[in-house]
Amino acid sequence: MATASARERSTSAGYLSIGQVLARLNPEFPGLSASKLRFLEVQGIITPTRTESGYRKFSPADLDRLRLALTLQRDHYLPHSVIRDYLDDLDAGREPATPTAAPPSIVPAGRRYRRDELLHATGANAQLLNDAIGSGMIPGGDTYTEQSASTLRALVALDRHGIEPRHLRSMRQSAERDVALIGSALAPLLRRTDAASRGRGGEIAPELAKRIDEIRAVFVRAALDRLLG
Repeated sequence: MATASARERSTSAGYLSIGQVLARLNPEFPGLSASKLRFLEVQGIITPTRTESGYRKFSPADLDRLRLALTLQRDHYLPHSVIRDYLDDLDAGREPATPTAAPPSIVPAGRRYRRDELLHATGANAQLLNDAIGSGMIPGGDTYTEQSASTLRALVALDRHGIEPRHLRSMRQSAERDVALIGSALAPLLRRTDAASRGRGGEIAPELAKRIDEIRAVFVRAALDRLLG
């Protein structure tokens, strides 16, 4: 037993646990969780080393690969299959072009807002916008999307009743879990590389998201009835 423990310590030298990976990446990717790391492993995005006791250990190369994958997903809305293929090309020593084409989105592109335009269009003050960005409700940047404007309008309405962005962090985490659930359901399609499978996944994902929202709405209405009844 002592020999096995010593061997595990030797194998793990310079490697990071899941908790350490989250501590390093959460400032840049606030929605990252242990369950999402495990899901990315299932998708073939990362392949951490396992100790003899079964614990995952991440090398510096794993951390770099994970950071790049999360950046591609956040900034370009790429499906896991495209990200995995791109990373595999890099690992093979090839020099693929950085993928930028996003799959069909359920959110219309709409216009872009500068910061001052966004504040004027939504009626928000600068502090509320800063709080929304700091809480991960709205991505920061030089310009903002129509989706950000819609989110900020809702936050303005909630703020009038004392509900601040920091109170809604759990909702964002819940959304990440919903996406992980949908990704798991679509895993057989996402593993395929043909355009038809990816297109089918793009059609099914919004429908699954809609059904999850419908179920959540039922739970909220029932809870409101208990509160007000």
